[in-house]
Amino acid sequence: MDVIRTTEKLKKRAQTAIRGLKPPQIVVLVFAAIVLLGAALLTLPISSRDGQSSGFFTALFTATSATCVTGLTLVDTWVQWSGFGQAVILLLIQIGGLGFMTILTIFMLLLRRRIGMKERLMISQAFCLDSMEGTVRLIRHVIAGVFVIEGAGTLILTLRFWVDYPFLTSLKLGLFHSVSAFCNAGFDLLGFVQPGGSLMPYQSDVIVNVTIMLLIVLGGLGFFVWEELRQLHRTKQLSVYTRLVLSLTGLLVFGGALGFACLEWNNPDTIGSMSVGQKLMHCLFQSVTTRTAGFFTVDQGNLTEASKGLSIFLMLIGGSSGSTAGGLKTVTFAIVPLTALFALRGKQCVSIFHRTISNRQIRSAFALFAMFLCLIFFGGLVLSADSGLSLSNTIFESVSALSTVGLTTGITTTLSAGAQLLLIVYMFFGRVGIMTIGFGFLLSNKPDELYHYVQTEFLIG
Repeated sequence: MDVIRTTEKLKKRAQTAIRGLKPPQIVVLVFAAIVLLGAALLTLPISSRDGQSSGFFTALFTATSATCVTGLTLVDTWVQWSGFGQAVILLLIQIGGLGFMTILTIFMLLLRRRIGMKERLMISQAFCLDSMEGTVRLIRHVIAGVFVIEGAGTLILTLRFWVDYPFLTSLKLGLFHSVSAFCNAGFDLLGFVQPGGSLMPYQSDVIVNVTIMLLIVLGGLGFFVWEELRQLHRTKQLSVYTRLVLSLTGLLVFGGALGFACLEWNNPDTIGSMSVGQKLMHCLFQSVTTRTAGFFTVDQGNLTEASKGLSIFLMLIGGSSGSTAGGLKTVTFAIVPLTALFALRGKQCVSIFHRTISNRQIRSAFALFAMFLCLIFFGGLVLSADSGLSLSNTIFESVSALSTVGLTTGITTTLSAGAQLLLIVYMFFGRVGIMTIGFGFLLSNKPDELYHYVQTEFLIG
């Protein structure tokens, strides 16, 4: 009887603790639970191609990278993992890309369960929405959109791979790479052709390159932008946010491609010996994939130092809010130089497209920007001190993990277990969101400030 009573007490305490959790805290804890569950499944001998357990650390690193849609790996996905292991990785990628709340909502809709206020709060948190209005409708449209886009990508890639491989193998490759590209994950199954080579076996294939690029860009736009574009025929106008996202996406993609063309055009170790058309395609692909996708068609370790710097810049920015992509996010980054520009012009307010940006959002953007820079530089220093590698390569690795990109100059497997553990932490932080973790665990509920200290002045500049 004592055991039963103790069990009941523990059960009630657990239920009370769960009810007391806030949506950001639930997002973090559930993501952590998914990672640990995925790691446990990948540790099983059935998950490895040779029937031997990969060990918990390798499984944890892979599960974190898949759930956080990063793409950094310690082992080649085809060489190490069996069909079961690859299926687990694909499921983790899909859950991580869409967010567990989307998956939960799918099941609730199928079971005709009511979606309550708390679930709506978590959906709005997971999709970076400012309100709960229309969250369930948005989820329905997201599910339909993802099914259509990933399905189209699977069809195109399957037909292309069918030229080279049997149909079932082609279907597997088409599905896996379509989901991985749309979710900006960067995992590939071409290790049977070139282990660790990502898409290099198809570096000159227009169909594969263009399809992957389109999937990456569509996944990185953000589901809120999708919804506005879907309703454009009715509303006849786009919000300032959507216009800014589309403008910045075009500028970063084509501006980045131009930058890589200038820096890599004559580099014999990357694109120097290719035709003009191939060079242009590779430069465009490099610009797109650095926006948190992680696929590559040229060896990143052979890039010039300047190109690595440009890649770091693009990886830092990443995709857009509420998308499958990571990074600082396009609009968040844009607020920083925009604020600096208006400050230099002596303006008190910051505006874009005839709309003023609130001081609260400016402070949030600068806080996130500062945290990203500090973490990237700290990570680069730690990795460099631990491994003795150049700071350019370790900062590249650090920003790739934090922005959930997955590109590497080839140093991931050479790092110590402690350095790889730091990458696991960075991948988790990058996907769940530093602001989500901060608001969920580090900041207490404080009432509005009722008083201010006397203002002081500093020397600036």
